[in-house]
Amino acid sequence: MNFSRRHFLQTGSTASLAAVAVGCDKLEVPDALRIGPRAVAPPDGPFATPTGKDIDLVSQALNRLTFGARPWDYQRTRKLGMTEEAAFAAFLDQQLAPEKIDDPNCENATRRFELLHEPLGELFEYQDKHLLDALVRSTVLRAVFTERQLYEVMVNFWSDHFNIDPSKGDAKWLKVADDRDVIRAHALGKFPAMLRASALSPAMLWYLDGRVNKKANDADKPNENSARELLELHTLGVHGGYSQKDVMEVARCLTGWGVQEVGRSKLNLGSVEFKPYQHDRGEKVVLGHVIPGIPKKANAAEIEKLGRAELDTVLGIIGLHPSTAKFIATKLCQRFIADAPPAAAVSAVAEQFIASGGDIPGTLRALFATDAFLTTRGNKLKRPFHYIVSTLRATHATTDAGSAIQDYLLRMGHAPFHYPTPDGYPEEAAPWLGTLLWRWNFAVALTKNELGNATKLDADKLRASFATEENQMAHFLGRAPTADEVTACKESGAPLALLLASPSFQKC
Repeated sequence: MNFSRRHFLQTGSTASLAAVAVGCDKLEVPDALRIGPRAVAPPDGPFATPTGKDIDLVSQALNRLTFGARPWDYQRTRKLGMTEEAAFAAFLDQQLAPEKIDDPNCENATRRFELLHEPLGELFEYQDKHLLDALVRSTVLRAVFTERQLYEVMVNFWSDHFNIDPSKGDAKWLKVADDRDVIRAHALGKFPAMLRASALSPAMLWYLDGRVNKKANDADKPNENSARELLELHTLGVHGGYSQKDVMEVARCLTGWGVQEVGRSKLNLGSVEFKPYQHDRGEKVVLGHVIPGIPKKANAAEIEKLGRAELDTVLGIIGLHPSTAKFIATKLCQRFIADAPPAAAVSAVAEQFIASGGDIPGTLRALFATDAFLTTRGNKLKRPFHYIVSTLRATHATTDAGSAIQDYLLRMGHAPFHYPTPDGYPEEAAPWLGTLLWRWNFAVALTKNELGNATKLDADKLRASFATEENQMAHFLGRAPTADEVTACKESGAPLALLLASPSFQKC
């Protein structure tokens, strides 16, 4: 990293020095010197666990709305209401208001990654490998330690939906800002606002070539890559009713947007700009909507105003389109209900999406009220990221999400920010069936404390968290164990690893 005088003058605090340390890979600030909120100790056990032979609604909520239950989560959630339904409703209310949830343990776990909060232009002062490592580690740590679990699950969902491979060009630096200012800023907000933020994200303009989409002269042809993915992957879906002509017309509407690049200038690096004379000024027709051409006598200011407005016109056409509602509803139902969700559930969610103006919390409430969600349990295979995080949460393990954890995520093909194509990591189970052996290997390594000094669990303390061995099994299984399961665990010689690798734990 080029350690400039300007950057040095900005490092007048311990937090800033820590950020520089990550970039330079020289200075390390001890945790004892870091300023952060006071950590909250977990409650004392023994903890109550599910008693029924089937997964109940509270376990269902912890399976689907979080990255997995910690030893005390079932008891704490069940106490929120007199009935399972009341407890679930109260838990949902809490999770849909993440700003009201104190999260000191997550803040402590991630406070070393101050560089992720740097202004856009400052990100270029860091080595890209350190930025990627900080992104991956902080993502894992948030999933493991945050109390704002549903928010983090939705961050994961939208990261796939608006996937960016940060290995491409300046996206190496810009993805940090996209994760912070697009995905995390809007994960439980309004979809149209997130869509616009993504369309103008410098990282997305780099990744999908929007920055080179221009019409400076008659010979220039619009670059359709960004327009195609905007329609196919971000809004309408591949069967959303648009044509190749619509793709080209949207591409024309999006001409003129660019990003200040490393190779061109060091001034305002990463900032998005609109170049009026690189915009296609002709009339366009998008999904039957006529967008008038810009008058030939218009000056630069007028071209800029009208050209910029064409982006918002396009987003207004597609953001709350019925095809967009169906596409988003289908993906949400696949995440929270089943790989092939019932049509009735998709329709109910799509209707609420439209009625609420793309309000994500309201859309989720509609989903969680469907019969399909309330009655379909234990049927979804956890993807590798979910599986690894859920093992760490279920065993109350400590971790720094370092190289050992990242290595397993890479071997299973599910490391955050490593997917090369814009469709994002697949949701359905089939692509992940080849990871089962690696899951077993991970379960064994974790229970033997063979994942390095930073990732550890205390098996004796974990066992003491429950009154009986059967209760501990119920914690991992989300239901009371069968007689055969109890016998198998007791005779296995490695009961904890067996539970973590069991089909019941690997599903949610």
